Amino acid sequence: MTPPGSATRPPSRPPLRPARLGPLDVLRLSLSGLRAKPLRAVLSAAGISIGIAAMVAVVGISTSSRADLRATLDTLGTNLLHAEAGESLTGGEAKFPPGVSAMVRRVPPVDEVSAVARIDAEVYRSDLIPREETNALEVFAAHPDLLATLGVRTSSGTWLNRATAEYPAVVLGSATARRLGVVRAHPDVQIEIGGHRFTVIGIIEPAVLAPELNSAAVIGFGAAERTLGFDGHPTAVYVRADENAVTDVRDVLARTVNPEQPDAVRVARPSDALAAKLAADEAFTGLLLGIGAVALLVGGIGVANTMVIAVLERRGEIGLRRALGATRGQVRNQFFTESLVLSGLGGAGGAALGLLITATYAGHRGWPVALPASAVLAGAAGTLVIGAVAGLYPAMRAARISPTTALATG
Repeated sequence: MTPPGSATRPPSRPPLRPARLGPLDVLRLSLSGLRAKPLRAVLSAAGISIGIAAMVAVVGISTSSRADLRATLDTLGTNLLHAEAGESLTGGEAKFPPGVSAMVRRVPPVDEVSAVARIDAEVYRSDLIPREETNALEVFAAHPDLLATLGVRTSSGTWLNRATAEYPAVVLGSATARRLGVVRAHPDVQIEIGGHRFTVIGIIEPAVLAPELNSAAVIGFGAAERTLGFDGHPTAVYVRADENAVTDVRDVLARTVNPEQPDAVRVARPSDALAAKLAADEAFTGLLLGIGAVALLVGGIGVANTMVIAVLERRGEIGLRRALGATRGQVRNQFFTESLVLSGLGGAGGAALGLLITATYAGHRGWPVALPASAVLAGAAGTLVIGAVAGLYPAMRAARISPTTALATG
């Protein structure tokens, strides 16, 4: 019982504690802050998007290009060798003996061989074309087995055979057909070579490993001897060797095709040019990635600027929340999350844009779309890092504002 005259004490209450904000609450607060200034948020996120899109597109296009080159190498092989006659000891043009193909074929690791000869003649669509407009086209004499050795196909018409190689028939390279305005091979289509009319019986697809044929007109050895005064001596040889013996064949090829003057022979492996292109693409990709990183840095500065301005403009909101019991940590988390969300939206948009650019460009060039998932994940992680760095100072500044100062200046 309570003693007489004593006052009744009210029951004690636990001290008030600020409400805890869950992750979803913080996210809703952050989104509401971004919705207040949608145009500013979009423009800030655009800076991040441009940087990420540039980096993803550069990686995607470069990877797609390398994938196409590797597929080409896998299809055409890396076992093709090209031996070309250089200058003789007297300074003139060295030539191979007429039976050079048979000589090379005796080398055991050689699978296929075909000889060609560069002919000193000019190519015109008709005799009405001015003589100075040669279109930088060349004439080659070739044997019927050349196409099989190179692994190239015709896009129109047929290739030379034993019969057509003896008559005035010509097969055009892809660039030659384009420059002469020849769309397809036909018995009625003729061009002029060295003052003689030749019927276009075929057009070959682009020869990746023998690019000199793309801008050439190819005729048979017999036709070249009958109409153009060709002496029958080849000037180059294409050799297919066993994959495991390419280096050995390369070492003996010069002495085989020209035993008297092996130093006057230039031996090359055409696939080395594609391998060098792969290395050059990788170096160029590194340069473009650096440019994309600069764009991403500029976007991060834009996000930081947006968040600083948001803190200055929303002092009244910050002061009211602090007066109602919001802690410094809650205010800091709100603005920090806003920065992360802003950067994340920009990164997602940039990744999607980069993927679209890669797919469009690769499809236009006929490449396989090859975009490593690591590139997209790295871009997403990069945006979050940029957002964290950009939002750290504004968030800490917002948390340090006292309620009275914020309400007085808000």
